[in-house]
This record gives sequence, C-alpha cells and structure tokens, in this order.
Amino acid sequence: MNLQDVENVILTALGGMNVTTTVEGLERYPVNVRYPRELRDDLMKLKRTLIAAPGGAQIPIEQVAELVVHTGPPVIRSEQARPNAWIYVDVATSDIGGYVRRAQQLVQEKIISQPDFPTGYSVTWSGQYEYMQQANRRLMVVVPITLVIIILLLYIATRSVFRTVVILLAVPFSLVGATWFLYFLGYNMSLAVWVGLIALAGVDAETGAVMLLYLDVSYNKFLEAGKIRSLHDLELAIHDGAVKRIRPKTMTVMALFLGLMPMMIGAETGADTMKRLAAPMIGGLVTSFAMELLIYPVIFYLYKRWEVLCILRKAGSSEGP
Repeated sequence: MNLQDVENVILTALGGMNVTTTVEGLERYPVNVRYPRELRDDLMKLKRTLIAAPGGAQIPIEQVAELVVHTGPPVIRSEQARPNAWIYVDVATSDIGGYVRRAQQLVQEKIISQPDFPTGYSVTWSGQYEYMQQANRRLMVVVPITLVIIILLLYIATRSVFRTVVILLAVPFSLVGATWFLYFLGYNMSLAVWVGLIALAGVDAETGAVMLLYLDVSYNKFLEAGKIRSLHDLELAIHDGAVKRIRPKTMTVMALFLGLMPMMIGAETGADTMKRLAAPMIGGLVTSFAMELLIYPVIFYLYKRWEVLCILRKAGSSEGP
C-alpha cells in the first residue's frame, strides 16, 4: 500500500471525487461520489473507514493515519499574492475618514506597536475609506485644473486682470454660505460635496461676470453722455447698473433654487448623494446673491474712482483759467 491510496480514500470520503459525467440533452453534469453527511461529520466513523490493500485486505484508516479535528479559517483569501483575513466594520457615523483615523491610532498603539506582533504581517484599511482616499487624490488634480480653466476663460472673456479678480471674488462669497449650510445639515466633506463646490464655482463665475457687465454698461453709458462730472455722478451710474441687475439675478437664483430643491427633499435611492451635491450650491447661492449685489458695486466704485478723478483733472486743466 502506498500513500496515494490512503489520500484518495480521504479525498473521496470527505471532499468527494468526480467519477463520471452524465449527459442530459445538451447539458452535462459531473457525478460526484463521497460519504453522506452523517458519516463525514462523525470522527469515530471516519476512523473506521476501510482501505483496500493490494492483497485484498480491508484495513481501517485509523491504523495507517491519524485523524484529528483542527480549527481553521472558513475560507482563505489572497490579495496582491499575499494571504489575508478580512475584518468587517459597520460604522454608525457618516464621518468614515475620522473614524478610520481614530481606529488606526488605536490599532497602532494596542496591536502593531506591541512586541508580540508577528513579523511579516501588515494592516490595510480598505472599503469605503480606500475609495475616499483614491477620490481625494483625484480631486487634488481635478480641482486646481478646474480653477485654472475658469480663470483662463474669464481672462479671455474680459481681457482684464481686474475684472477677472473681481469675478472670482464671488467664489469666497459663496463658500461662506456653502460651509454654513453644510454645517447646519451635518454633512461632512465627500466626493459629492466637492462636485457641488466645483459646480458652484462655475455658477459664481457666470453671475459675477453678468453683474460686472451691467456695471460696465451703465458706467460707459453715463460717461459717453457726459453725465459723470463728479464722484456723486459716478455713484449714480453704479447705482443704476446695480439696480438693473437685481431682477435678472433674482430670477437666476430662483431658477437654480427651484431646480435644486427636489434633490434636497428626495428620499429615493441615491438621494443622500444628491443632497450632498446640491447642499453647497444652495447655501452658496444665498450668500453669493447678497454679497454680489452689495460688495461688487463698492469694489467697482473704488476702482473707477481713480479713473474718474483723472478724467476730471484733465478736463479742468484743458479748460484753463
């Protein structure tokens, strides 16, 4: 008797062995032979399993092998060509990043830094946290590129560094409202929130450019008509442009509100993600709407004040004594 004879009996009795294939029409099914469950689950019965020797004798397997029950892993997994074990954690909080950071510190102090931690072992945090890390790395590239493209397009449209900077001031205006609204709703920073902030930056650039356009049109109209003869006339010109912008800007903001509100009140599948995308836009539009109407005219006045003073000074010197 050789070792292969004993191993074949163990393999057939416990794991089963495909001995043939049955054909059922166009389908083929393997025929597997092994001991029934009531024999496989009983160690004493397995020890009395008979092995046929070449001479015809029937030998119990316990005479040639030792059968012992050992507790092992239910399944062996591998990742990157290394065996690993998974520990699943169901997090109750929505701040997965903060939870993992605290858990990493605790595991480092209580397990990894201990002298009895075996060599060759490593701990990796995967799941949603790993997806968040990958998304953050992409955002570190996407967000600066998006801002650069917005700045470049604004400069091409305005041909002025001052106008580009003024239009971009709407971004910090809107970030105030977006941050407070996210805090009020209890939302943490996520990929959906970042997408909402990027969309908000585009909306700010649009509304800021239109606001500045109205101020420029009103100023040039007053200047060509010769109505700017003092700083008070400059204030009237800027006031005229700002007042004309209230109605179209209100209509723009209300249209965006009406389009985003269904996303905030939805409860179907995926609503949580859509709410985090819409929340920064809704909060940012509120502060952007108010601050653009209040701050933009002041900035435009301070910028044009120096230009008007130069024009008045030249006009006074050309008239002579």
